[in-house]
Amino acid sequence: MKDNVIVTIARQYGSGGHEVGRLLAKEFGFAFHDKSLIERSAEKSGISLEVLKNADEQTSPSFLYSIAMGNYDMYPLSINMSPYEMPINDKLFNLQADIIREEAEKKNSIFVGRCADYILNGYKNVIKVFIYADTDSRAKRIAEKEGVSLQDAKVLIYKTDKKRANYYNYYTSLKWGKSDNYNLMIDTGKIGTQGAVRIIGEYIRQLQNK
Repeated sequence: MKDNVIVTIARQYGSGGHEVGRLLAKEFGFAFHDKSLIERSAEKSGISLEVLKNADEQTSPSFLYSIAMGNYDMYPLSINMSPYEMPINDKLFNLQADIIREEAEKKNSIFVGRCADYILNGYKNVIKVFIYADTDSRAKRIAEKEGVSLQDAKVLIYKTDKKRANYYNYYTSLKWGKSDNYNLMIDTGKIGTQGAVRIIGEYIRQLQNK
């Protein structure tokens, strides 16, 4: 049986990465996973959905996310610390990491954000994508979508990208947006979301025909 094809999409805010993921999922019939993983995490853990939403993409002072990566020897639990006492941020990361692995092993899937590229490191047939665009293109998209001014959109871009970078860098010890971490870096400011879908789609077909 062939390994499932998995696409992970990291993206700058306003670059259209979420739209690219949805369009690919529709075209290829892949499962699509985004912030819905928070709801799955709440169901799995019994933790309040509101609590987990507030913890989304936040970092915490601990490094207990290593449990999700299996690094028990490197970052062992303190004798005074149980998994139930983890900061909520780490609990959410661990829960999402488990669900991401489970889904990747079940079916062809597309994951947007959630450090999925790192969590699935070592899995076969994973296409790691980073979607970006120039600030003006992104600000225009956000202003139209959110009904805010271009200036306010640029502020949102700065804050959201910083938050995403901090989260990714913290939980992976890698650098968000660095080309070495991805198979494809696509500028939707130049080719649009449909262009990105075509490029990633060709990559998917190449893997499926191996």
